[in-house]
Amino acid sequence: MDPERDDVVRAYYRIRRMLGWLGVALPFVLILGGWLSKGAVEPSISDYYHTLMRDAFVGVLTAIGLFLIAYPGHDPARGEHVSDDLITTVAGIAAFGVAYFPNEVRTNANLLGSITQQMLGYKLAAAAHYLSAIVFLSGLAAMCLRKFARTSRPLRRRIYRACGWLIVLMTVAVIVASWFKIRGPEGPKAVVEGGLLVLWFEAIAIWAFAVAWLVKGRVEERRSRRPR
Repeated sequence: MDPERDDVVRAYYRIRRMLGWLGVALPFVLILGGWLSKGAVEPSISDYYHTLMRDAFVGVLTAIGLFLIAYPGHDPARGEHVSDDLITTVAGIAAFGVAYFPNEVRTNANLLGSITQQMLGYKLAAAAHYLSAIVFLSGLAAMCLRKFARTSRPLRRRIYRACGWLIVLMTVAVIVASWFKIRGPEGPKAVVEGGLLVLWFEAIAIWAFAVAWLVKGRVEERRSRRPR
């Protein structure tokens, strides 16, 4: 293999590994850091924006967004109209939306409103946050279900599809749990809040994305090292 091309390939696999490890780390960092700083766990991943863990929340999501936008992926196969690059670019931009549009107003957080809240208003910024989160998770699920499983062996195909459908299931679960949390009867609302269901559904979706990218990166890196 040409040395320059070899460097490019290594950088390509490093992006995949970094995406996976950032996904693994994000919920752990936020939950542990939040608990150490205030002795409590927030109701959702997004709520860490309004705590001392704001820098970690915004920083990791920004890094994930940059890596997704920079990721070129493979060329579309025959009959495909949507490329890897388009899906990951849209998902990366949506990751920025999740990071920079806060989800709600937290008057007890002693933090000023964000620039986006000042520009758009609190309600519109929150709407942009939720829309960005849905687009972000949908893009990650599409990569697992439509792209990663395209050429893999049966076992790996099952792993990618399991991760993709788990992201879809958790996205729907987050939407349903959030509705009960905001508008539901007292009983289901107490279950959602007491069990921190939104937080764990979001964390599981992120971990499923991380596993898929780590497996994909590991497999392709090992394949590239085989003697030709």
